[in-house]
Amino acid sequence: MYKYICFFLCIGMSGIVIAQEKIELYPGGVINHKAGIELGENVTEFYSYQPAKVSSDIAFLIIPGGGYGKVAIQHEGHDVAKRLQDLGYASFVLRYRLPKADQQEDKRIAPIQDAQSALAYIRAHAEELGNIRYVGVIGFSAGGHLASTLSTHFMTDYRTGAPAKMNLRPDFSILAYPVISMDDKITHMGSKKNLIGPDFLEDDVRRFSNELNINSHTPPAFLIHAADDKAVPIANSERYLNKLKSSGVAAALFRYETGGHGFGLNNKTDNHNWFNAMLVWVNDLPLGEY
Repeated sequence: MYKYICFFLCIGMSGIVIAQEKIELYPGGVINHKAGIELGENVTEFYSYQPAKVSSDIAFLIIPGGGYGKVAIQHEGHDVAKRLQDLGYASFVLRYRLPKADQQEDKRIAPIQDAQSALAYIRAHAEELGNIRYVGVIGFSAGGHLASTLSTHFMTDYRTGAPAKMNLRPDFSILAYPVISMDDKITHMGSKKNLIGPDFLEDDVRRFSNELNINSHTPPAFLIHAADDKAVPIANSERYLNKLKSSGVAAALFRYETGGHGFGLNNKTDNHNWFNAMLVWVNDLPLGEY
């Protein structure tokens, strides 16, 4: 049985008590961490949101953004989970470790280790967590980079000492104003420096430019981006979209003309709702055909 390390209660619209639970992702100790170095606030936290009434066998792993320098866990994490929970979907919010060379043996892979461990946990406990059959990932900004890494690096198991072979491929990905590429022409330099800098090896630039890692087995993707995004240019989403389509993978871009960066669930400059459109797209997918 999986272990909860804390337990919160809240009252939903229906008056039913709903639990938000915090799961211990590394009960045996954090992987890829330098001995004797304190974690401080740079910890992995993993929250489960279970609906009062399950409406779907699809679950969502939510990965907030923050430029790999912080984690915007409220508006790109918990708020999204609560919306999904209200609609009957199980969802999980991941606060991943930020890449820090003074704490990790290999800072480049600490975030993807946490993401793969979270996905593996959901799959290993799928029956207990609501008879989950399919797991998609939602990532925002740098969390979109991590979500697209999860979606393109699934043949590599980054989990140190993983106990068993596990399907590490998400069934689909939702990428909101994502950092996709490490190409200087379009990348978010803060995310790039934090993840693979300050010195950039050519192999790392290619390895973590996720548009270059797409093939016919990459999960379908629904992308959301504003054309006036100055922080992370829409060219990131366009490159990912075009490579998916040329590889024969289902993909769609929900394009806003305005909205900038970091709007989360609600783009206040436009009344079109990406979240509702995303759910329609997900529920139309022929899941399970991989």
